Amino acid sequence: MYIERTITKVIEKASKQFKVLLLTGARQVGKSTVLKRCAPDREYVTFDDITEREMAINEPKLFLQRHKAPIIIDEIQYAPNLLSYIKIEVDNSDKKGQYWLIGSQQFHMMKNVSESLAGRIAVIDLLGLSLSEINNRESKPFIPTLEYITEKRNNHYSYKIQDVFKQIYNGSYPALNNNEDNDRELFYQSYLRTYLERDIRDLSSISNEMTFLKFVRSVAARTGEVLQYSTLANEVGISQPTAKSWLSLLVSSRIVYLLEPYYINITKRMTKMPKIYFLDTGLCAYLTGWNTPEVIEKGAKAGAFFETFVISEIIKSYQHNGKNAPIFWYRDFDDKEIDLLIEQNGKLYPIEIKLSANPDKSMVKNFSLIKNAGEGGLICMYDKDIPLTKDINVIPINYL
Repeated sequence: MYIERTITKVIEKASKQFKVLLLTGARQVGKSTVLKRCAPDREYVTFDDITEREMAINEPKLFLQRHKAPIIIDEIQYAPNLLSYIKIEVDNSDKKGQYWLIGSQQFHMMKNVSESLAGRIAVIDLLGLSLSEINNRESKPFIPTLEYITEKRNNHYSYKIQDVFKQIYNGSYPALNNNEDNDRELFYQSYLRTYLERDIRDLSSISNEMTFLKFVRSVAARTGEVLQYSTLANEVGISQPTAKSWLSLLVSSRIVYLLEPYYINITKRMTKMPKIYFLDTGLCAYLTGWNTPEVIEKGAKAGAFFETFVISEIIKSYQHNGKNAPIFWYRDFDDKEIDLLIEQNGKLYPIEIKLSANPDKSMVKNFSLIKNAGEGGLICMYDKDIPLTKDINVIPINYL
């Protein structure tokens, strides 16, 4: 069963504006599927096919003669030299959207893209399925305004706490959401093996894959926490420079998101370290050994998983609509913290995320620290939206 993706409209629009389109994202988020769905009559070539890959590397002109545009080329990172030849082809034509490229690795690929196809290519990033997509609802960039809330009130879906933690446990990969017969344990086991053996081996000269996997597990155990390189390095037994290098691999391959702190124009007395969030809660739960939704819900990390889930959904709401998520977090030296700030049109919209069905004004007391703030929101497990104060609303998680 195919689940319609919000990003389809972005792909169609970009393809009318640019000659080349590059769809990036982690493995198994549905990149090939969504492009094939957008253009079922296009030829599709993947460089997982060794013969095709070798031709593209050794005989790029011949490859493009045999495979005429419009075309979809998958795993483009395996033949980066082809990009300069695609540039020649598109420079000789006024047609838009002729080459649709797919890549899972961004670490080296983006350097090649920027050098070869600057001004000619639209780069679009796909994440896992959002709640809106899973529930067949229209998705818009999240912002805690009354207009957004009113629209969602008339178009939301029912989600109880058991449903939320089942989704957290399963994660957002399409393979685990469009077929209940798929084995979750086998999927994540295979996913990690593919990630380690293909992407990481190609991206970096990591000599000890078991140490790297231990590092990934250590990062997963800290989802929702402030990044501390020294702690990660000491726990795994590596140097801090190595920890920084390895974390950059997780970020570039869309496994981890670093939520940067907001400190410009507020005060210098603020933390400048980002917070770590896994972009897929199912993978995070698998790595940390939480083996049922009920165990996660009742465990010590329940709040962190809930916060990670909400943050990832908000990121998807922007990226799947072709926008960068303008989000930050706040903590000053007095340990006064706000989970999320959304910056838009010169205003900061504060958000607090609580695994609670009993919203209270005390949960948003730090919003007063933000000058010229927009409307605020408390995202929680309450079953309907209600005003908490004049400018702050309770927002049920199923409004995301």
